This record gives sequence, structure tokens and C-alpha cells, in this order.
Amino acid sequence: MSRSTAAKSKRRSGTNGSDELIELRLYVAGQTPKSLAALANLNKICQEHLQGRYKLSVIDLIKKPQLAQGDQILAIPTLVRKLPVPIRKIIGDLSNLDRVLVGLNLHEPEEPK
Repeated sequence: MSRSTAAKSKRRSGTNGSDELIELRLYVAGQTPKSLAALANLNKICQEHLQGRYKLSVIDLIKKPQLAQGDQILAIPTLVRKLPVPIRKIIGDLSNLDRVLVGLNLHEPEEPK
């Protein structure tokens, strides 16, 4: 197996190929159904695919609206991957697992058939 094939295989299996800490921020607005769904989905993703290699901060913009400006949050819920760079943002309830994993750069997008 070539080196690039091995790297792709690792990404597809749910790891980014390193022990690098992934810093995540989830922006929500109170206890809305979408906010609660995003948090539940993110917790499941972190447990299954990041296994202790992440730091998660949940920011409630109802309580601290001024924090939205720093990461240029325009919609909620929004997940921001601060580290490793580049910064990535995913908007929505995070229910589309493949989209979230690709957005977090945890695996390659599926190739069209």
C-alpha cells in the first residue's frame, strides 16, 4: 500500500492520522431543538471519531452575544474548528455525519459513483 493510500485509508477510518488536538467551538442560542440536536450529534461524533483528542467549548449566544463577532457567526448552530488551522465552519444540527467528518477534515469526501 502506498503512503498516500495509507493516509487516505486512515482518514476514511475516522482519524486524521495524528494525535494533534482539535479545538472545537459550538455556537448555540439557548436550548432550542436545533441547538440540542447539534450538541448531541457533536458529542457522539467526538466520542466515536476523536477519542480524547479534542477540546470542546459550547458558547450560548443568548448569554454572551458579543462572542459571535470573534468567529464571524452569522447562523446558529455553528461549529467552528479553531485548531488545527485552517479554521473550518459547519452550520446546522450536525446530523449529516459524512458532511461533518469531511468538514472537520477527518476523512476524504466520498467519490461519485
